[in-house]
Amino acid sequence: MLGGRRGAIDATLPPVAFAVGWLSTGNSLVAGVAAAVLTGTAVALWRLRRGHRPRSVLVGLLAVCVAALIALRTGRATDFFLLQVLSNAASALAWVVSIVLRWPLLGVVVGTVLRQRGRWRRDRALLRAYSRASWVWAATYVLRVAVFVPLYLGGQVVALVVARVALTWPLVAAALAVSWPVIRRSLPAGHPGLRHPVTAPGTHHDQHA
Repeated sequence: MLGGRRGAIDATLPPVAFAVGWLSTGNSLVAGVAAAVLTGTAVALWRLRRGHRPRSVLVGLLAVCVAALIALRTGRATDFFLLQVLSNAASALAWVVSIVLRWPLLGVVVGTVLRQRGRWRRDRALLRAYSRASWVWAATYVLRVAVFVPLYLGGQVVALVVARVALTWPLVAAALAVSWPVIRRSLPAGHPGLRHPVTAPGTHHDQHA
């Protein structure tokens, strides 16, 4: 969510390199893995030189390396995408659980960015708005899983790469475009907005709930 278009591009370059290396060498898994790791390393070095946060850069590179190791271990090209399938399934579950527990992840992310800690949760209207909009984000992960799993089970390496690209930044942009109106329409007239949670007098601090 927070990586924006840059993060989405960084995440899709290694899988594309994997497919190119795999196809251009007559379906050589080693070549595909090498291309992906080299591309991931080049992207990481480029981002580090431009002053991006080392932690996020290294996490991205680690994900590529783990995906490569899984594929080499099993000997199946589609297993390069196994981590991607599992992470999206876990993310879908996390978003749904967060809504059920009344800690919608969209509120957590936006509240953290706005340095509100748990104050947004004490605003019932804002909590409801974040919960409704979080369903939009949960749906994006469910959609990815619904697309990725059949392709993974069918051994469709190239289709997985295409789906990975198509369902990254474009899908995030669509979720942003939909979730913002959902939040606005969920807030009552006269509400001061996301930056100014309205809390009732005497409401106890619940950030540790």
